[in-house]
Amino acid sequence: MMRYFSKLYKHNLLFKRSLSKDTSTNGDTLQYCANIVRQYDYENYLATLLMTKPVRSPAFVIRAFNAEVSRIQDQASDPQIAAMRHQFWQDTLSSMYKSEQHISKIPANPVAKEMFKVCVHYNLPKRYLERLVVSRRHMLTKKYYNTLEELENYAENSVSSIYYLLLCLVGVSDVHADHTASHLGKAQGITNILRSVQIASHHKSVYLPLDILMKHNVSQESVLRCLDNATMRDVVFEIASRANSHIEKARSIEVPKTAKQIFLPAVTVSYYLKKLQKTNFNIFDKTLHNSGVILPLTLYYNRVLNKF
Repeated sequence: MMRYFSKLYKHNLLFKRSLSKDTSTNGDTLQYCANIVRQYDYENYLATLLMTKPVRSPAFVIRAFNAEVSRIQDQASDPQIAAMRHQFWQDTLSSMYKSEQHISKIPANPVAKEMFKVCVHYNLPKRYLERLVVSRRHMLTKKYYNTLEELENYAENSVSSIYYLLLCLVGVSDVHADHTASHLGKAQGITNILRSVQIASHHKSVYLPLDILMKHNVSQESVLRCLDNATMRDVVFEIASRANSHIEKARSIEVPKTAKQIFLPAVTVSYYLKKLQKTNFNIFDKTLHNSGVILPLTLYYNRVLNKF
């Protein structure tokens, strides 16, 4: 076990050293992106840390871009300020994809600067980045999902899009890999909603699909009050089962070996769903938020075997 810890620590150390070999400014902005992911998206930080060196840094940039956009909702309590910040990123994307654009014209934001470099170097499709921003922006006005399918659509736009972008980094253009990215993104997006139930309740928001709540006679008020009971667990079980089915489907598809490292976060999704099952689907159980030392080891073990 200690050997696995030392390996993971070594990956982290080598990554920091590789940044220091860049020019000072470039190294600083790359480290800034990595720190953003580590602070606000730690599980994906661990998975990205285990990617091969050539794509590790640009992968951190994409993850940092996503983190910056996704946390706007938590940063700004005023809807108008949040809308302005989303507009900033939409305008920044427009600037990135203008013909003959130069980095000097990109806003003085470290994530924006690095994102521009990655977009140019890897010719990233603009549509996936736009989906990230637009889907998050819709969350400001949309306080609930009518159906589980509607939630899946949000997960496709906000999470699967990240995997489509990461596939571009490793040069994989494969329909099977795209299908895997779609299923994994939906599984992770649904799981993220389950994990955020307690946090969302503090914001007086219920993102669990209304059709599932109504089916089991669970009110939004009971979710906001974090009431655990048999019917609430039935709701969680049905939603978690959909996420699990997407994980199983993603793993059943044969993808190019070089793409498998992209899908390593599937391990974190399964890890949470298994813990949820052990609590008998009590979404309010505090142990669900404690990943401990097992998750990093599990990620490293699967990376060594090139599995997800």
